[in-house]
Amino acid sequence: MDPISRPQAIIDFCLAPLDLDPGSESEKEVRRRLEHVIKTFQAKAATPVAVDFSRMPSQVINEAAHGYE
Repeated sequence: MDPISRPQAIIDFCLAPLDLDPGSESEKEVRRRLEHVIKTFQAKAATPVAVDFSRMPSQVINEAAHGYE
């Protein structure tokens, strides 16, 4: 996977696992807030920012430890 720099592409990738109802008010608001955060961060950074999700460490959840077997 190549690094992603476009705010909408980053948001699409992050929201995909949530399977939000497309076009719902909640989905629109989440996208609006995330886009603001990403664009603000990119504007303040000294260099262009891209996110490489292929280098993101895996999260392992021990469901048995939480009683969700």
